[in-house]
Amino acid sequence: MSERIIIEKVSPAKWTATFSNAPINLIDNQMLDELSSLIGQMETDPTLKVVVFRSANPDFFLAHADVTANFQQIMEKTFGARGMQFYTQLHVRLARAPLATIAEIDGRARGAGSEIVLACDMRFGSLEGAVLGHFEVASGTVPGGNPAARLAGLMGRGRTLEAILAATDFDGATAERYGYINRALPRAELRPFVDNIADRIASFDKAAIARAKLFVDQATLPADQVFAPALDAFAELFSRPGPQDRLKALVAAGLQTHSETEMDLGRVAAEPPTT
Repeated sequence: MSERIIIEKVSPAKWTATFSNAPINLIDNQMLDELSSLIGQMETDPTLKVVVFRSANPDFFLAHADVTANFQQIMEKTFGARGMQFYTQLHVRLARAPLATIAEIDGRARGAGSEIVLACDMRFGSLEGAVLGHFEVASGTVPGGNPAARLAGLMGRGRTLEAILAATDFDGATAERYGYINRALPRAELRPFVDNIADRIASFDKAAIARAKLFVDQATLPADQVFAPALDAFAELFSRPGPQDRLKALVAAGLQTHSETEMDLGRVAAEPPTT
């Protein structure tokens, strides 16, 4: 099986992790396993100071979870050291890893893709291509990774409810204005900017980076316990006939393919289902 995450060790202190799962960077079980393995390396490597996440696909950073994947298999994965289900623990581990993580977003990051982005320390997007959002409520369920717990601290209550309940897309400029991402830059400037800030961090002392991040985490990250119930709620609501019918209609309309449905999912997800 081909790799879903291509890791380049630019230097001992700086790695890049490029998502590459054609055609639209769906998050499937293999990608989750590869992400878990990468996080394990991030947690234990004595010299690594910064990881930049980017995409090989110009239209999709991470589209969303693969809706044809075996969700029951994900739900039943062994609980880890933090006493959480596998999927929930991935985000907590990523957010609390003792180094800097940067998401370089040029393309769509919706649903589970947005959840991974939000678990990163910093998020930078292109003005031309970055699109972020959560369409789960429009599909009759809730986001399983509880992005609201992170978005509330970034955007405030009203804007978080706009993002989750209205299930709308945010372009790069709006995402920056709302606090969803750190900055939105012209596409030509995005990678040089991200590489510059990553290189700066990579040149600093690892112990200082880890300790400084820990203090910021203590003041800003939600308690780990708030995340677990969302995955149970997602599974419960997603299994009902209504959401399953909605899912079938979206798949028939091109969900999970490089289609107009995926390109404009924030609009399509709110339309009445047709079968």
